Amino acid sequence: MMNWEKLLNPGRFDPKVKKQPVDNQFRSEPERDYDRIVFSAPFRNLQDKTQVFPLPDNDFVHTRLTHSLEVSSVGRTLGKTAGEYLLKKYPNLESYQINASDIGAIVAAAALTHDIGNPPFGHAGETAISDFFKFHPYGQVWQREVTPEEWADLCNFEGNAQGFRMLVSKNNGLKLSFATLAAFTKYPRTSQVFERDQRRRSQKKFGYYSDQAEDYRHLGEVLGIERAENGCYLRHPLAFLVEAADDICYSIIDLEDGCTLGLVTLEETIGLLATILKDRFDPAKLETYQTQTQKLAILRAMAINQLIQETVVAFEEQEEKMLSGEFDQALTDIIPSAKALAEISELSVKKIYRSKPVLEKEAAGFQVLEGLLEVFSKALNHKFYQTDLYSGQDRSILRLLPEDFPLEGWDSGVNPYPMLRILMDFISGMTDKYALNLYRRVKGIALPGA
Repeated sequence: MMNWEKLLNPGRFDPKVKKQPVDNQFRSEPERDYDRIVFSAPFRNLQDKTQVFPLPDNDFVHTRLTHSLEVSSVGRTLGKTAGEYLLKKYPNLESYQINASDIGAIVAAAALTHDIGNPPFGHAGETAISDFFKFHPYGQVWQREVTPEEWADLCNFEGNAQGFRMLVSKNNGLKLSFATLAAFTKYPRTSQVFERDQRRRSQKKFGYYSDQAEDYRHLGEVLGIERAENGCYLRHPLAFLVEAADDICYSIIDLEDGCTLGLVTLEETIGLLATILKDRFDPAKLETYQTQTQKLAILRAMAINQLIQETVVAFEEQEEKMLSGEFDQALTDIIPSAKALAEISELSVKKIYRSKPVLEKEAAGFQVLEGLLEVFSKALNHKFYQTDLYSGQDRSILRLLPEDFPLEGWDSGVNPYPMLRILMDFISGMTDKYALNLYRRVKGIALPGA
């Protein structure tokens, strides 16, 4: 049975620091986490990464940055409200100098980073990177050089695992607090699990790569996170709130974006949101708002508020089962509005996520990421592993890698997995537009300054 005293450990994931310094009286550890994230380059890059509509021309449409800020806002409310409940139920938490605002800040910080590992072009980008290693000759060529566990990582690019890698990286990690890192990790397992429990939400995807397994083991040990029967870790209970904040925001706001772009009618949107609001929906009052934007804004706010209230009740009801590992579902699947959210999801898949503009730009994303991986992967392979094929073109391509890219110490006797991970860090960290522009240049479609 996990316990909140350990789960809310304020220590920081920084191997160099044995004792945490006191920052100042104005910021708690989770608040420091939030500030570090906001000022980080990976977070800033989210402003030009796809949410649903790649490279949108409409200023209104959400990017990963605006989505992350909104999820964090909802997460803070969920965490603070849940924190008030926990402090009443476990009054001894106050002796550890834990308050409801701190718990809200943990969820807010974790929610702020929930998409930080996503590549350009959204979920299509994840598939494009995975498919390169599964199907492309210059991706497949690496299989014989790495272990089965590492090959499973390469063939299954996962934004959640990439995010964890970015946060705990020995050189560039943000050194967040233990609790924030665990709340961030919705899927606490590696890519290679032979007996994955399909009933457990936390095992639906994976949350860290094989070379970060020791990092998560350390995290789990510090926080007292236990394991399920098949050896996968249980979720930190606050990860359920981070997931719920994301579910609430993308369900409601993707629908709002779809309506704004004309993919879903206003009447359909009102009808779906009214199902969440139930008797709080007032058609006559809605008509007092003159524009579609105003109507959508008030309905969105009311729907999110309703979903927050329902989610907090569900968290309170399931909290003890979360600590024991008995509960492992999405909170938004068990709230009264679960059916309404399922209807929104069904319509969004049909009319938004599979709309022609989205599919066309996703297809372009596949070409861009495969093309970038091809030229860099081929050049690295030729330089270190098939040296007889190393060309002047390869030499020029490698000069485009970041200055700190490790271009020494590799040969046919050295496992290239660390090098490939750094290559994927470089490409997955690009913004949509940078990836597109670099692709055009390395393929000779455009020249610098043209």
